[in-house]
Amino acid sequence: MADIHIPNPRIAERAKSGPHLTKHEHVGFNGRIAVLITSAVSTMWCAYIFAIIALISLPAAISGGTAALISWIAQTFLQLVLLSVIMVGQKVAAQASDKQAMQTYKDAEALLKIEDEVHRLVKINNELTEEIHSLLTKNSK
Repeated sequence: MADIHIPNPRIAERAKSGPHLTKHEHVGFNGRIAVLITSAVSTMWCAYIFAIIALISLPAAISGGTAALISWIAQTFLQLVLLSVIMVGQKVAAQASDKQAMQTYKDAEALLKIEDEVHRLVKINNELTEEIHSLLTKNSK
């Protein structure tokens, strides 16, 4: 057993960097402002407030006739309220994606460590097999 086992360098590299998550994408001043605004707008409370704001103009849309009502539904209510609801959905999806990325990262870490240990044991096994073979061929002469 002359050789010393050197772990796969990818194990140390991954330990330093960790998993890449959604929050790592927001850099700089503009990114922080965008995240702040997006976080505020992507709540159901914001969707409720937008719905109340949109409903304020509903009586005028009703009195304006069918075309005005359809325009209010399409341009005011749906766009204003659905914006926040869709953003909430995207926020939930991003959180689920981050959880999945973290789990995949942990699984990959475990597999890298297992693979490294298997590599170490195979190396020891090969060295012992060579030693046994050497002893057997020496004794058979």
